[in-house]
Amino acid sequence: MPTIATNTETQTVITTFEMTPGTCQDLLDALTAAYAEFISHQPGFISAGLHVNDAQTRIANYSQWRRREDFMAMLRSAEMRNRNRKINELCRSFEPVMYEVAATF
Repeated sequence: MPTIATNTETQTVITTFEMTPGTCQDLLDALTAAYAEFISHQPGFISAGLHVNDAQTRIANYSQWRRREDFMAMLRSAEMRNRNRKINELCRSFEPVMYEVAATF
């Protein structure tokens, strides 16, 4: 389970996927499988969450990693490159962005 705190050394990655309601469940299934079968077993992985908007046109993914390099190594792996090609076919766009937690309330 993600823990959001400002005094942490973790790398936070938020990825937004845009899709149609017709492909939302397929994309959610592909992302869930990627986390269950591969991503969550990678060095440096801490936690993640998937969020779907009411219209089923966006999925937001929040993930935490020990280091930026751990996330980048996972992304560059042959396994994840293959999965991302399939994920890309199910959505209009997706973009992972790295963040630092600035404040919590």
